[in-house]
Amino acid sequence: MATREKVPLLTVLLTACCLPVAVVSQTMPNGAAIDGEVSKIMAQTDAKGIAVAVIDHGKVGYVHAYGTRNAKGDPLTTDTVMYGASLTKTVFAYTVMQLVDQGKLNLDTPIKDDLDKPLPSYGPDPVFPDKYGPYKDLADDPRWEKITPRMCLTHSTGFSNFWFTEPDQKLHIHFEPSTRFSHSGEGFILLQFVIEHGREAQGLGLDVGDLTKANFDRLGMTRTSLVWHNGLDANVADGWNDQGQPQPHDKRSKVRVAGSMNTTISDLSKFVAALVRGDGLSAASRAEMTKPSLHITTAHQFPLFLPDLPVSEQRKDLFAGLGVVVFDGPQGHGFYKGGHDGQTTNTVVCIDSGQRCVVILSNDVRSEAAFDRLVTFILGDMGVPYDWEYGDHGGKS
Repeated sequence: MATREKVPLLTVLLTACCLPVAVVSQTMPNGAAIDGEVSKIMAQTDAKGIAVAVIDHGKVGYVHAYGTRNAKGDPLTTDTVMYGASLTKTVFAYTVMQLVDQGKLNLDTPIKDDLDKPLPSYGPDPVFPDKYGPYKDLADDPRWEKITPRMCLTHSTGFSNFWFTEPDQKLHIHFEPSTRFSHSGEGFILLQFVIEHGREAQGLGLDVGDLTKANFDRLGMTRTSLVWHNGLDANVADGWNDQGQPQPHDKRSKVRVAGSMNTTISDLSKFVAALVRGDGLSAASRAEMTKPSLHITTAHQFPLFLPDLPVSEQRKDLFAGLGVVVFDGPQGHGFYKGGHDGQTTNTVVCIDSGQRCVVILSNDVRSEAAFDRLVTFILGDMGVPYDWEYGDHGGKS
């Protein structure tokens, strides 16, 4: 059974006269049609819960939740708190661009210029060993001095996904910073560190949790946070892994911009609508987030450090933006971001033409096999690079 917010269903016909010549027009399905398609997908994938929102012309027009949120069979609703996973990275990138607009950060200034002392001298703290991170491991590698905020947001620092996944549990730079894409939550954590421990004289030394909360409050996202609050327990989604086994909700106790967000489909749709409209950012910063910053040349996102494809096989339009991946397809320029862990799979897909997006949160990883189908059903063929996204991602993102 679907639960739904009382918002108008999308019945907009996007005609060719309203779109660029190169863009294929697409009729949006109505709510009943979307309900039917989701029901088919859940039956075919055995997924227990899926929540869907659709945005058109920068406005939320459709928000539904389907299935159950836990093994007891409690319903998944539009206000059920779900794990945001790597969609946290997009929220963080948006927040970073607000700091750029305020003149507190420059995307292409090395982070060393934002700190009062060399990064390797920051820790770990002897009392709180996880307070500053493993930056002492970089003492003999001066390449850290080249890292910029843009590299952190485009996964091009050279770090692995996280330092603790390295065989020796030390932080390493695996390639020359800025030269290639390799998914790295660690790069985002580094930029969080710079914002929180950077020079107060230039306006840094800020709490990222507070910064994001200000945006959530402004947008009316009342059940979204980058740190777990016990008051959210009353309506929270557990998950199911790829074997169909129930798993408890992962309640993150610390703000970690690589993936600590809890949100709802109702809340997250408000953020995505604001992002696609450019609300809260200058026109320049909104454009910066979704412009092609770094060409992605591998066959898949995971496993890490894959070799480049032959040039003839590389997708020419696939690039890292800032906290998103950007592409060009039959309907023009678009951007998207996924999020995964052992029992969670999420996606946000937007197309600039008509400011149209689909947001999907699922507490069952088995549903992601049908994300491409569902997005295409709602918005038409957009050329979303799901073949790159859903290679062997092998672990949390």
